[in-house]
Amino acid sequence: MSIQDFSKKRITVLGAGISGRSAALALARHGAEVTLSDMKEHDLQEEPWTSLVKEGVICSFGHQDESLLDEADIIVPSPVISPETRLLKAASARQIPVWSEVEVAVHVTDAEFIGITGTNGKTTTTVLTGEIMKATGRQTVVGGNIGFGLSETAEDLPSSAVVVAELSSFQLELTSSLKAKSAVILNLTPDHLDRHHTMEAYGEAKKRIFLNQDKNDYAILNYDDSAVRAMASDLSGTVLYISVHGEVPVGAFAADGNLYIRMEGKDTCLCKETDLHLFGKHNIQNCLAAALLTYCAGASIDVIRRVLTEFRGVEHRLEWVRDVKGVPYYNDSKGTNTDASEKALEAFSGHLILIAGGHDKMTDLTSFMKLAARKVDTLILVGEAADRFEAEARKAGMKDIRRVGFSMEKAVRTAYETAEKGQTVLLSPACSSYDMYHHFEERGDDFKKIVKSL
Repeated sequence: MSIQDFSKKRITVLGAGISGRSAALALARHGAEVTLSDMKEHDLQEEPWTSLVKEGVICSFGHQDESLLDEADIIVPSPVISPETRLLKAASARQIPVWSEVEVAVHVTDAEFIGITGTNGKTTTTVLTGEIMKATGRQTVVGGNIGFGLSETAEDLPSSAVVVAELSSFQLELTSSLKAKSAVILNLTPDHLDRHHTMEAYGEAKKRIFLNQDKNDYAILNYDDSAVRAMASDLSGTVLYISVHGEVPVGAFAADGNLYIRMEGKDTCLCKETDLHLFGKHNIQNCLAAALLTYCAGASIDVIRRVLTEFRGVEHRLEWVRDVKGVPYYNDSKGTNTDASEKALEAFSGHLILIAGGHDKMTDLTSFMKLAARKVDTLILVGEAADRFEAEARKAGMKDIRRVGFSMEKAVRTAYETAEKGQTVLLSPACSSYDMYHHFEERGDDFKKIVKSL
């Protein structure tokens, strides 16, 4: 899609977080009359608001009502604002187009897109994909659901550039113009059902990452996930697969301790699993996805192989912090749901001291606690979810359960006082962080700070 001029368009952006500010700036620079609205009051004499005002953005803070829709040509809500809210329902009733920030990005760049979604593994795959594309020498930016607004990051890039985008279901459900050169759904497990209500609706939102593809584009599906694999018949792009459990008809797979790409009837070995600095089957899956995404976007096998074997992972995802008295401490604060934390548990052979809990998403805990009963020696519970987590842990047969209220300091100190050589301390909460922190990064940073002070 070519870069659009938004002159004479009146656009209201709802939510002044990272994505809202990014959309507001990009739209204002492309000629739109932009109003940025936020429920919170902000001091317009402070940054970043002064810079936004200089760019012509009208800031309206402290309230949100239907008057924001008056004369608006387009509404751009924050990803956390559900289409079912009163304001967005009113916008639909007035037939005002509602765009995600990703939709804005598509309209302000000429660059090619690589898209990554799934319940878990998105960030590792996105960062690794970005590193491979950068290593090709091609102009590459990384953004989306990864802490960087996509529209400002991608703005005005030429067609020779590539945007590597981590995309959540919240972002995808209001995106209609994306055409990704290569895109992947890594997995699909229960998450965000308070927003999507059913797994079918959640899956349909994820599947929008393949919108508008043709046979010259590549739709990559996780062959090991039956719900994802079943999407193949609905897709218009060329379908490829990834699998950590063996061969696929075409795509990328792990077998006999090696990673392979299978394309055009030929198998090419990328590297051995032991060549990777990442560990766990889920990370092999992420590596296969990144390799295939970038191969489809023109990266050479040599470049892919080199970056795969040099890459050391992302912050807050099975991140080694330090060893204390012979006991390693790992930060997996990005484990914000049970499936992500199960993958973290599976990466270790056992004898874990697990710090879990936080804001409870109310997903089923049976599988998670069954695995924890096998892998975890001591379970330390923090935050709002402690009651339910303790009850389910005891049902699964766990005996050593410690509760520390809303204190990460107490959780780490309890782990420190309990741990012996041969054990591993792991923060993998299986919950979001909003009962104690603004986001999982803040939670992980707090954990690391305390561990480093031991």
